[in-house]
Amino acid sequence: MSYAGFAYLYDELMDDVPYGDWVKWTECAAAQHKAEGKRLLEIACGTGELSVRFAEAGYTVTGLDLSEDMLAVARSKADESGYNIPFYRQDMSEMEGLGEFDVAVIFCDSLNYLESEEQVLKTFEGAFVHLKKGGLLLFDVHSVFKMNHIFADSTFTLNDEHISYIWNSFQGEFPDSVEHELTFFVQDEKTGLYRRLDESHFQRTYSPENYCKLLEKAGFNVFSVTADFKAESPSECSERIFFAAGKPSA
Repeated sequence: MSYAGFAYLYDELMDDVPYGDWVKWTECAAAQHKAEGKRLLEIACGTGELSVRFAEAGYTVTGLDLSEDMLAVARSKADESGYNIPFYRQDMSEMEGLGEFDVAVIFCDSLNYLESEEQVLKTFEGAFVHLKKGGLLLFDVHSVFKMNHIFADSTFTLNDEHISYIWNSFQGEFPDSVEHELTFFVQDEKTGLYRRLDESHFQRTYSPENYCKLLEKAGFNVFSVTADFKAESPSECSERIFFAAGKPSA
């Protein structure tokens, strides 16, 4: 998949995303599970919007992402906000040498961009290595319901003043996966003409039970599985599933 064009459109397209809810959910989970310390690793940090918000909330943040374009936006955003946030270009399933953290997060369904269970497991194992004893891993994923009943075979459109898109989603070749095909039309500020950008994205998810098995295989204790930013167990129609897991303290 490509992020070369999408990286510079991402924040404009996602301006209604509830980033504050992820920060609040992190703080509540850290308090609930008695996580100590403020060193936070944001895995798949994208354009750094959450990284900056975590820094504003008092965390010492390190971010990583596979896309150099996303990281360029993230570094610029951190500099403009006055925060010294180190960002690294790494595949989340192959992260190494980043230091030790109190909390690691993988938000905005970023984990769904991995193609296989093996990559998910390797990501959990990498997070485990980078967490201190007693550290906390927090992440969210799209539900099986959302993949198969909201995304699959659906079309989404946007016709804004300076940007428009057509977003087609198709059932993927793997169970509980989708292929996203996006076409953007972006107006040039100087000429007023529109340029076309095409993106292809893949996402795949698994059942909560499967994620829990992979977490336990990586060495984590699973603390909670909830849905849609609420302290409630997932239902058949939940769209976003949240996990809190801890590295044993001994």
